[in-house]
Amino acid sequence: MTVPPLTAASSAAEIADTVRALGNPEEAEHAQRFFKTGPGEYGEGDVFAGVRVPVLRTVSKRLRELPLPVLDALLDDPVHEVRALALFTLAERFSARAADRAAVTDLYRRAVRRGRVNNWDLVDSSARPILGAWLVDAGDHRELLDWASSEDLWERRVGIIGTFAFIESGSADAILAVAPLVVDDRRDLIQKALGWMLREAGKRVDETVLTGYLEKNAARMGRTALSYAVERLAPEQRAYYRSR
Repeated sequence: MTVPPLTAASSAAEIADTVRALGNPEEAEHAQRFFKTGPGEYGEGDVFAGVRVPVLRTVSKRLRELPLPVLDALLDDPVHEVRALALFTLAERFSARAADRAAVTDLYRRAVRRGRVNNWDLVDSSARPILGAWLVDAGDHRELLDWASSEDLWERRVGIIGTFAFIESGSADAILAVAPLVVDDRRDLIQKALGWMLREAGKRVDETVLTGYLEKNAARMGRTALSYAVERLAPEQRAYYRSR
């Protein structure tokens, strides 16, 4: 697919129109179902253009110098892929320009609080490389506890997925601190996030981090979280923890 030219001088309207033009109705229809946009579902009311993620990531690399107010405006667009593009671009900007990291992180926090990072893919592509990375640099994960304590589904998932940056840096302290705040939440997207981060801690930090947590908490965990957490363990270990 040929992507129309966009530059750091492009307006929010031009960028949003380009994303819409790149859309595919069949892809959009599939995404509407996949991301649960029906009445009463977690993505209720979200609108998709039908643009694939690799295309959006290609575009984001061209736009990392966009003024932050333009990116902020894109985050308020009703089309999911426009918001995704803005988040990919913010992550690119955070990685490329250390001087902008505080401003990028503050913009990200505001976007989450006003409900613009409002599906699991948007959270998962941004919480680690922006907020999580910022807190790793600061050497302090306590802000993630505030996010994880929220009753809002997406804010709570940000608090969980943000721990991934600490796990990648070799520390399980953040996820072990966040876990007690979310372990009793039986919402599917919280269960999956918790189990995933625990599994990653076992994989990337030390397997005993995972097994030590499971020894104390397996009986309390929901089935989905437990299933995700034990996925990489030996069959006999998986059976043991599931029997708890």
